[in-house]
Amino acid sequence: MIPLFPTYPAGLIHPVKGEGSLLWDEKGNAYLDFTSGIGVLQLGHVPQEVKQKVAEQLDKLWHTSNLFVIEPQIQLAKKVAEISGMDLVFFANSGAEANEAAIKLARRYQQVIKKQARYQIITFEQSFHGRTLATLTATGQAKVKEGFQPLPEGFVSIPFGDIEKLKQTISAHTAAILLEVVQGEGGIHPADEKWLVEVEKLVRKHDLLLIIDEVQTGIGRTGKWFGFQHYPIQPDIITMAKGLGSGFPIGAMAAREKLKEGFSLGSHGSTFGGNFLATTAGLATIETIEKQNLLAHVVKMGSYLIEQLQQEIGDIPQLKEIRGKGLMIGIEWEIPVADLIQIAKDQGLLLLTAGPHVLRLLPPLNVSQEEIDQAVAILKRSIDQWLKNEKKRASERQTRSV
Repeated sequence: MIPLFPTYPAGLIHPVKGEGSLLWDEKGNAYLDFTSGIGVLQLGHVPQEVKQKVAEQLDKLWHTSNLFVIEPQIQLAKKVAEISGMDLVFFANSGAEANEAAIKLARRYQQVIKKQARYQIITFEQSFHGRTLATLTATGQAKVKEGFQPLPEGFVSIPFGDIEKLKQTISAHTAAILLEVVQGEGGIHPADEKWLVEVEKLVRKHDLLLIIDEVQTGIGRTGKWFGFQHYPIQPDIITMAKGLGSGFPIGAMAAREKLKEGFSLGSHGSTFGGNFLATTAGLATIETIEKQNLLAHVVKMGSYLIEQLQQEIGDIPQLKEIRGKGLMIGIEWEIPVADLIQIAKDQGLLLLTAGPHVLRLLPPLNVSQEEIDQAVAILKRSIDQWLKNEKKRASERQTRSV
C-alpha cells in the first residue's frame, strides 16, 4: 500500500524522463504530452535554458526568507510588471495562494484604505480558483465544496456571462469581482468581449476591484502574456502560477499602484514565496519565451491545431464544439470522455479533461507542427475506437433491456 491520501486518480503512466513534448515511462514507452503538467510546462519538459539557470543558482543559494534581499525575485517582479502592465507583485507558491493574496488585498484595501465595509467577492459558476477554504468557496463548482462546510462568508457565484444578474448582485458590501477570461477547469469557455467590457464598467461605476485569475491562461498560454490582454479591459489585480516556473512551484499576484498600501508592512507574507530557485526558474521561463518569440508561435500553432481538429473530427455527430484561445483548447462531446483519455494514452497521447464531457489540450507553447499532426492523427484513431466501444456498449444495454 502506498502511504498517500487517495486524492488523485490512479496515474495515467509512470513517467521517468521527459524532454520537450515527450514523456517516457518506466518501460521505455514514449508519449506525446498534451497536458503540460496541467498547463505548467510552457517550454516542455526539462527546458535547457531554465535548467542551466537553476543549476547555476543551486550552486549559490537556495533560501533565505523574505527578510533578506532576493535578487532574482526583484528581477522577476520587474519582468512580470513589464509584461502585465501592472505595478506591484507579491510572490507565493501556487495559484491558490496567489488568489488568496488577491482576495485578501481586495478586502483590506476596501476596509483599511477606503474605509468601507466591503468584503464580498463575486465570482462565476463553473469557475475554478483553488483548493484552500477561501478559494474553493470562490470557485463556482459545488463538487469542490462537498464536506468542507461551514465555508467562509463573503462569496457569491452567479452565471458566467449574465450581466443583469451581476447588476442585481452588486451590493454595498461588494469589494471585488473575480473571474477567468477563459474558464479552464470549467470547460474551456472564453468570455464574451461585450460582457467583459460591461463588467469593467460596473466595477468602475461602483468603485470595486476587478481581479482576473490568470493561473491557467497566463504566461503565454493564449497567445498573449495574459488572457485579459485579448480584451479592451484593465484589471486592478491579476494572479498567475502554473506556467510561470516551468514546473518549479511559484505563484504571483500583480496589482496596480493604487493598491500599494493595501498590503502594508507585515499585512501578508510567505515563508517560501519568491525564493531563489523558484524566481530564477520564473525569470528564465519568461526570458526564453521572449527570445524564442513563442507568443507568435502560440497564435500560429493554436490556429493550426483547431483547423486540423475541425478537418479531422469536426463532422462527428457526437461532437458539440471545439473552442479555446491559443494553445488552450477544449473539445466538448455529448458523452463523457474518460474512456477516450485512456484509449489515447494507450496509443501514445496524453490528454486532460475539463469537466466530464470536455477533452482539454494543453501542449507546450513550443510544440511543433509535426507534433500537432501526430497528436491529431492519434486522437482521430482514438476517437474512432472510443465511439465503436460506445456503440457496442449501447447495443449490449439495449439487448439486456429487451
